[in-house]
Amino acid sequence: MHRGRCVALLLSAAALLSACDGEQQELQAWMDEQRRVVKPSVEPLAAPKKFDPAPYEAAQAVDPFSNQKLAVAVKQEARQPNSVFAAEFNRRKEPLEAYPLDAMSMVGSVTKSGVQFALLKVDNLLYQVKLGEHLGQNYGRITRITETEVTLREIVQDATGEWTERAGTLQLQEKAR
Repeated sequence: MHRGRCVALLLSAAALLSACDGEQQELQAWMDEQRRVVKPSVEPLAAPKKFDPAPYEAAQAVDPFSNQKLAVAVKQEARQPNSVFAAEFNRRKEPLEAYPLDAMSMVGSVTKSGVQFALLKVDNLLYQVKLGEHLGQNYGRITRITETEVTLREIVQDATGEWTERAGTLQLQEKAR
């Protein structure tokens, strides 16, 4: 009985496969006929346009982001008598003005002869700074020193190009253990 079912199942599978083969031949014949009858209509590509390179004439112009242009703008601003920036531009730079504030860290404070000093670490060197000295790249001037913080006034350009003052701080950095 079991063997009879298997044989019947095999015969029905063979019949199905032969029916698929017939349909496949019919489909293949239809595709061949369509290939002969239908002609593709592809428009030819247009010839490429001739490229004429143009010389770059702005190479001799002043780069809008150059230090030269910034220096000219700063000098013009400094010439104005009521400019906040005029006094800062005309003075000699101090050593700690070569470093950005984020490269400095306050590591302590000390008082000598009644004068409060902050100890700042920059490039593994220790500096003593006092009230009124300058640091940072934005014309920062120290306005207050406490045991845990150095407060300074910076002069920066706002979005309109005007020079304005802003407050900045360096806080005591405790050593990680």
